[in-house]
Amino acid sequence: MNHVVVRVERRPPAELVERLAPFPVATVHEAMGRRGLMKPYMRSIRPGARLCGPAVTVLSHPGDNLMMHAAVEQCRPGDVLVVTTTSESTDGMFGELLATSLRSRGVAGLVIEAGVRDVAELNDMDFPVWSRAVSAQGTVKATPGSVNVPVVAAGAHVSPADLVVADDDGVVIVPAGELAAVVDAAHRREALEAEKRATLAAGTLGLDLYSLRERLTALGVRYVDEEETP
Repeated sequence: MNHVVVRVERRPPAELVERLAPFPVATVHEAMGRRGLMKPYMRSIRPGARLCGPAVTVLSHPGDNLMMHAAVEQCRPGDVLVVTTTSESTDGMFGELLATSLRSRGVAGLVIEAGVRDVAELNDMDFPVWSRAVSAQGTVKATPGSVNVPVVAAGAHVSPADLVVADDDGVVIVPAGELAAVVDAAHRREALEAEKRATLAAGTLGLDLYSLRERLTALGVRYVDEEETP
């Protein structure tokens, strides 16, 4: 297997990143046609954290964070480090010291399909992290891997410079080539949801707003009075 560190110059347009940043993961996921979502075991270590930025990808050997150190050099301000391993791992591959190194490069946060440690310190630093596990299990720096190559992390395909959006609901990946279309779709969906929210707040039932009564009838669901039930 070839092990490489790819120097990637491309970045998504800053204006598009800024326009997408306010949207929650659920809206972005729906705007993409319900694609790009990582597995639900990827959770933020600090409730309320949010993240939106281009990916720098890392493929590591489990229990070895050598390539994460190699990736730091490739990071630019606003980037998100996305790490996965060649086989399943929950070892604590990331902690306060690596976060300090990433913070010095202006990195926005970390998404890692493995474990992290030093959670209290990371939260004190206000460094956003989404991980599969929290574990004090230590790691080594001995095995080659790759940086800035396409990976599959928690079930989502991630290429360098794809956009990573994360919040309390999870993590979603927006392919770089689709970013403009997803931004527009997210804005349209937000406007539509605002209309629906106002209608529901005024007392209209979802049954009527979404024309679900007809669907219930078509599915054979009928209304009966209490005394008619067996």
